[in-house]
Amino acid sequence: MSKNKYAFFRGEIRPISEAKISVMTSALNYGTGVFEGIRAFWNPEEEELFVFRMADHYARLLRSAKILLIDLPYTVDDLCRITVELLRREGFCEDVYIRPIAFKSSEEIGVRLHNLESELAIFALPFKHYLPEGGVRAMVSSWRRVEDNAIPARAKITGAYVNSALAKTEAYLAGFDEAIVLNEDGQVAEGSAENLFLVRDGVLVTPPITANILEGITRDTVITLAKDLGIPVMERPIDRTELYVAEEVFLTGTAAGIAPVVEIDRRKIGAGKPGPIFEKLRDLYDHVVRGKEPRYRSWCAPVYSLPAR
Repeated sequence: MSKNKYAFFRGEIRPISEAKISVMTSALNYGTGVFEGIRAFWNPEEEELFVFRMADHYARLLRSAKILLIDLPYTVDDLCRITVELLRREGFCEDVYIRPIAFKSSEEIGVRLHNLESELAIFALPFKHYLPEGGVRAMVSSWRRVEDNAIPARAKITGAYVNSALAKTEAYLAGFDEAIVLNEDGQVAEGSAENLFLVRDGVLVTPPITANILEGITRDTVITLAKDLGIPVMERPIDRTELYVAEEVFLTGTAAGIAPVVEIDRRKIGAGKPGPIFEKLRDLYDHVVRGKEPRYRSWCAPVYSLPAR
């Protein structure tokens, strides 16, 4: 049974049982939608739910929508206000995952983006851990990351996630937890739904945003935190074999948070356990997202203590 009761759909918050689409909906048939994953974290000491980098997520949603010619009558501020109202209506006192999705809602057959109506839905539900906490066992997938000139990687397009699903399920059926995908140049792109970092000689390395990766908000958060901690960061192409000789590898994403990779292609990474740079970043990240670090408090939007708008 669903643990959430409401959704924003067709311009208002309504019971989630009423948030329905037709089997004829264009986005269902052709994958013509864009979405976001946003996390809210419960702080028990303050009895407050903090939405992490909400405005940044909605700015990216509107950029993704622009690429797919999805017209939405909302600003970033509008979307933040709606989300806070939805969460208040739900009354969550635990960690939450928020899913906004904008899509082509016309009920007709035909592959196109133009001359179609658009719609927005937002729902939220309790959420714990996306990947194993003790360490991820990964494999390099036989599926390549879709190219920007085929389906833009920097937009979170619903249909593009078939690429991720193929890689993830290949890894699962082979006995692994997660997949790492290469781009068409044969260099490391990302996980099935996460950005990737590795550590070599004490330097934190991650593929550049031109390597057909999502411009991840958690990725940006980790880069910022690492620099503030004095950890050197380098954005550059990564060869597959660098994964095997790295001191540490970890994945980042809204759902995944910061997750250590302890094995790739049955090769132990570093000491085969979460490394010191990962642990330092993970510990700081866990405090930041719950509003416990004053320096980064502006990233956290409180749900229950904000005045009604």
